[in-house]
Amino acid sequence: MEQLQTRIAIVDDHELFREGLKRIFDLEDEFTVVAEGRTGIEAIRIAADHKPEILILDINMPELNGIEATKQLSVLSPETRVLILSIHDDESYITHALEAGASGFLLKEVASTELISAVRSVAKDGAYLHPKVTTNVLKEYRRLLQFKGEQAGRNVESRTDDPVYQLLSRREVEVLHLLAEGRSNRDISDMLFISEKTVKNHVSSVLRKMEVNDRTQAVVDAIRRGWVEI
Repeated sequence: MEQLQTRIAIVDDHELFREGLKRIFDLEDEFTVVAEGRTGIEAIRIAADHKPEILILDINMPELNGIEATKQLSVLSPETRVLILSIHDDESYITHALEAGASGFLLKEVASTELISAVRSVAKDGAYLHPKVTTNVLKEYRRLLQFKGEQAGRNVESRTDDPVYQLLSRREVEVLHLLAEGRSNRDISDMLFISEKTVKNHVSSVLRKMEVNDRTQAVVDAIRRGWVEI
């Protein structure tokens, strides 16, 4: 049975960069690049005309920047998932992109293997953040949650009576807290005096119980639920 290809569009005002991305995807049988563009306005037209499943978008573009284009795409073409690819690693860019409706954010320094992994994750209704920016984004996310709680006249409190939280073992809770600190599997292994394989098993169990696709989603969801603080 022939595998269905994930339809991708690339919008960036640098032609050589677009060509480089296209070559990467052309090497993978599971992807097909259906359209290219150079402006935010073209991104919206491409989404309407070609209906890509993934639209890779730069932030700094002529006519309409990537953040504003993402906002419009989330309304006009909600079936298209936006993956921002940018040179900017400042958390304000990233949080604005996610608030606008982007499903992921990568830096342009990303390796081709990680780019493919990110697209796969986003294509499966997941989310993906470049590891270099994840910790700063989570801190900013937590700060915003606290601010919104204070504005509502209350603090964001831990809600460990959540039924899903109760499914986690004591060790899994420890691992989740360390993930929220941005720790790698190696760090967690050293801190808890367990093997990296055991850490991976705990992480997999946490993801399964929380019904999320990756550790970034797990941490964001845990912060939202008030299980962890960073």
